[in-house]
Amino acid sequence: MADSYGIRIEGVRKRYGEGDTAVDALKHVDMQVAPGEVVGLIGPSGSGKSTLLKCLGAVIEPTAGRMILGEQVIYDNGWKIPDLRALRRDKIGFVFQAPYLIPFLDVTDNVALLPMLAGHSNAESRKRALELLQALDVGHRAKAMPSQLSGGEQQRVSIARALVNRPPVILADEPTAPLDSARALAVIRILNQMASQYETAIIVVTHDEKILPTFKRIYHIHDGKTHEEAGEGRGFD
Repeated sequence: MADSYGIRIEGVRKRYGEGDTAVDALKHVDMQVAPGEVVGLIGPSGSGKSTLLKCLGAVIEPTAGRMILGEQVIYDNGWKIPDLRALRRDKIGFVFQAPYLIPFLDVTDNVALLPMLAGHSNAESRKRALELLQALDVGHRAKAMPSQLSGGEQQRVSIARALVNRPPVILADEPTAPLDSARALAVIRILNQMASQYETAIIVVTHDEKILPTFKRIYHIHDGKTHEEAGEGRGFD
């Protein structure tokens, strides 16, 4: 049943081009992440990590397969959702290597903007934003501009923004790459805490060896195919 999954991917393929010039970026991907779980996704450059994240994030369309987010089948050999933009806004949180905060909005408005766009009132949106900023230990920076924040603070704000619409899924693409070891581990600790608190399924794409021991499960992707292995899962019990 779909309602037991945060993320489920079954036999997903992605082909670019046709005929002799076709390239199979994803050949067969199976993956599942439970609500409240954080898993790592690793693989060499060109292995299909970015393509998989774009398919799961409804940025590009797979060629075949099935994808379930939360309780909703979003793709089954074709999109099952009429409004992909609303899907990305309401059901998927994104955390990137760079925070991509809007420079002319203060911290609170950077986080509150998404629920406002989803139709929530200004007051409700700002309340949600402030609650998350407090939970992420950047509540004292609520009125600051992004340029006034440290790199670690900016990344915490970007995590708050990813969580503010309470999505069942967060996709994190190299979220610790620009950070030193202490800040990188702090970000992963936060993601684990938020996953548990909000029952969010989180996939972290990474090359960052210093955070690999934190994952309980890791998916390797190579030549467009995935396999799973148990991780060390240290540090967050």
